[in-house]
This record gives sequence, C-alpha cells and structure tokens, in this order.
Amino acid sequence: MAMVRSMTLTAAALMMGAILVAGMTRAFVAAPAAPHVKQTPVVAQLPTAALSATAMTIPSIAYAAEDSVWIPALSAVGAGFAIGLAAIGSGVGQGIASGRCIDGISRQPEVADDLRGVLLLSLAFMESLTIYGLVIALVLLFANPLIK
Repeated sequence: MAMVRSMTLTAAALMMGAILVAGMTRAFVAAPAAPHVKQTPVVAQLPTAALSATAMTIPSIAYAAEDSVWIPALSAVGAGFAIGLAAIGSGVGQGIASGRCIDGISRQPEVADDLRGVLLLSLAFMESLTIYGLVIALVLLFANPLIK
C-alpha cells in the first residue's frame, strides 16, 4: 500500500510540475499567433483542471500514512525556495539601490552624506527581509509545525 501511495504522490508531483512549467512558459514568452489552429475549450481548460485536482488530492494522500516522507521532503524544498527567493530579491534590490545611490552621488557630490545614510538604512531593511526568509527556512527544516 505504501508503494502505491508513493507512486501516486510521485506521479502527481511530476504532473503538477510539468503543468506549472508549461504555464510559466506561456506566461513569460509571448506565443506567436496562429489563426489557423483553434483549441477547443476543453483542451484549454485541461491543465487548470488537472492542477486543481492534483492540489486537492495531494494533502489527503500525504497525511494518510504515519511514516510519510513527503512532508519533510516538501518542507526542505520550501525552505530552499524561501531562502533562495529572499536572497535573490534582496540582492537585486540592493544592487539597484546601490547603483542609483552612486549615480546620485556622481551627479551631486554635495549630498553624498545624505544619500549614503539613506542607502545604508534601506540596505538594512532589505537585508532584514533576507533574514526573515532564513528564519522561515530554519523553521521549516528544524521546527516544522506540519510534522507531528
């Protein structure tokens, strides 16, 4: 029974990942218009329906077993996403802020002290968001509320 449940969860996770990747490619890359090809409404709604059905069934299957490894495994993936996205977002924001501050100082050197103070304060706030991501990742890894 455990093998069937594991295979079901694996298939559902792979299907959901494929649907998400297909949806993301349509969201970021503009598809060329093909007027001669028309999709039926059922085919157009199939990925959404499959994703909804998968999202509805995964929690009940994951909690069905006492020895389930899915919750710790998905918690580790969530922790990786939490710290990764927090670090990427903060790094991009800090780079943009520092670049704009350097541009401002090069245009008006007399306000360099004011700009530097504002820059350091904003960098501290951006870094605090990264620390929040780290805290979420550590909670998911070591003090996971989803595990009994």
